[in-house]
Amino acid sequence: MSDAQDVEGAAEDSVGVSDEEDVEANVEAALREFLDALGESETYQRFVSADEALQDDDDAMALLREYQRKQQQIQRGGFDESVMAEMKELQTEISNNETIQRQQAAQAELIELLQRTNDTISDEIGEEFARSTGGGCC
Repeated sequence: MSDAQDVEGAAEDSVGVSDEEDVEANVEAALREFLDALGESETYQRFVSADEALQDDDDAMALLREYQRKQQQIQRGGFDESVMAEMKELQTEISNNETIQRQQAAQAELIELLQRTNDTISDEIGEEFARSTGGGCC
């Protein structure tokens, strides 16, 4: 092989790498642009605001912690009618708590937006974009 052929082959190889790097850079730039747009969206802003309000609402947080504690109690100790009755009462209080309901509604809206995004990407690439590939340990 001549030196000219070596240089030509190396140039072709570097063009392939350069093109691949360009594609990667374009994907990263598009991702940053998407994340910026998502962060500025009303849906995301409502979620952040509602989540911050929930974190700042001591009564609402206490309700959620107590409900989680009761769930764990049921999981560890099995079915207990009195604990189930307490959980049902807590569920009623949670469903009547405006701060919790606002956060849950905002979260559902954000999940819906992200699902539509996933569907659009999946349609474009011809396969499920955010699918689980199994994995995990054990």
